[in-house]
Amino acid sequence: MKKFIYFSAEWCGPCKMLGPLMEELNTEGYNVQKVDVDSNTELSQKYGIRNIPTVVLTVNGEEVGRKVGAAPKKMYLDMYNEN
Repeated sequence: MKKFIYFSAEWCGPCKMLGPLMEELNTEGYNVQKVDVDSNTELSQKYGIRNIPTVVLTVNGEEVGRKVGAAPKKMYLDMYNEN
């Protein structure tokens, strides 16, 4: 199963820009899990999150793609469809 894990924080400006896009992908049927790095440090450390926003694509729990920073929707769709 494919899943986007979207690491963000309330105080992060670029995260506020990317948030609506991640919500849009979720409503379109893509599995998106939003993770607040301040309240979920364990998962953030597991994936070695150093900068936010970061979107990690996993397939069956294994990381297969990663994008740091906000990017256009097409980039996330391409990453999803290539894996």
